[in-house]
Amino acid sequence: MGKQLPFHMSCRVFTTLLAGLLLLCASTASLAVVVHDARLWRAPDHTRLVFDISGAAEHSLFTLENPDRLVVDISNIHLSTNLDKLDFKGTPISSIRSAQRNGKDLRIVLDLSKPVKPRSFPLKANEKYGDRLVVDLYDLEPDKEKTVADVVTSKDKKRQIVIGIDAGHGGEDPGAIGPNGIYEKRVVMAISQELKRLADRESGFRGVLIRSGDYYIPLRKRTDIARENRVDLFVSIHADAFKNPAARGASVFALSPGGATSETARYLAERENSADLIGGVGSVRISDKDKVLAGVLLDLSMTATLNSSLDVGKEVLGQMGGMARLHKRHVEQAGFLVLKSPDIPSILVETGFISNPTEARQLADSAYQRQMAEAIFTGIKRYFYNRPPPGTWVASNSGGSGSGQVYVIAHGDTLSGIAARHNVSVDALVRHNDMNSTTIRVGQRIKIPST
Repeated sequence: MGKQLPFHMSCRVFTTLLAGLLLLCASTASLAVVVHDARLWRAPDHTRLVFDISGAAEHSLFTLENPDRLVVDISNIHLSTNLDKLDFKGTPISSIRSAQRNGKDLRIVLDLSKPVKPRSFPLKANEKYGDRLVVDLYDLEPDKEKTVADVVTSKDKKRQIVIGIDAGHGGEDPGAIGPNGIYEKRVVMAISQELKRLADRESGFRGVLIRSGDYYIPLRKRTDIARENRVDLFVSIHADAFKNPAARGASVFALSPGGATSETARYLAERENSADLIGGVGSVRISDKDKVLAGVLLDLSMTATLNSSLDVGKEVLGQMGGMARLHKRHVEQAGFLVLKSPDIPSILVETGFISNPTEARQLADSAYQRQMAEAIFTGIKRYFYNRPPPGTWVASNSGGSGSGQVYVIAHGDTLSGIAARHNVSVDALVRHNDMNSTTIRVGQRIKIPST
């Protein structure tokens, strides 16, 4: 048999083992999953509540009535933040409560001022955030009855050209983060708001913000909102980023041929769903067509839409080149999801590299933001005045029998150059437009006399 340790040595060994065990328990407790922060955003049709958690955790939720409540149960987790700091103003949440259950689980109760349709899902950690639990509370909107005024329009009234303006990212998705903590979502929102102001101020145009505040909208939902508003053009505004801070320059993207092919296939596969209309304002239903005819209609629509996207992208890029450095001097093509509408011409504008210190300073400047918005809108105007949609105010005011076309002045234009391009004299342009001099300004519209 082995030798038995003296009593005092046995006590010392036991004490050491006990201390190690307590240290291990404390270490294990410190590694327990916790809710360490919570954030709240309000969107037009829902409220998003995001719980930042230190690791993956299972959860469930259910609703209660009289009074309305939403209960969120999260397994094996503790709360280490104060939920009372959340501002519930403008949301259906009136208060929030929490308690530990069974010593290990967490129950969070949202007291509601009205019923909601909840949805929840976990998000895994990425390069910007750790693990998260997202709870969306969708509003229950009553069905709206249309009045006669809603469905009857005057035949003589000319409609406006509607520009869908999509400020990228939003809410818990800040987009790229540049030097000094400049957020892409804030920069592109400022440019988008200015672009809407310019559109609303121009006769025959109207701007629609796809997101009007600091909240996130899923990518396909953005194009759905554009379609609901019957937009003539979808413009998604972003600010690029790259690991090399020397990268710089603005860009314009249209959908790639590969992206167009994949989206056509998706539409054909889902043509029994409710979202089966193509063709913009003059929508064509494809669910009642056979597969071959539906495929032909989709191909025709996608080809026409892609050509229009490239054309308007070229006009916008040309205007941006007059006030900003360009990354490439041609419209690039990629499979961005927000560009995949088969019935809406769509472009994605990268206003510059927010990861570049020089361009980050420019993009944060309100004057530069206005310049960028003006360049984008001037390009849009040039496109639509050259190809006005039928039935629009622009179509009836961009020329016609005996009046010639309307030309929108761009950066670098001269009156003599415009005259030569349209085979008319400078004097004819001056007289036809009742001009006092040959001075012109960017964005000005002049009528080209018929020849």
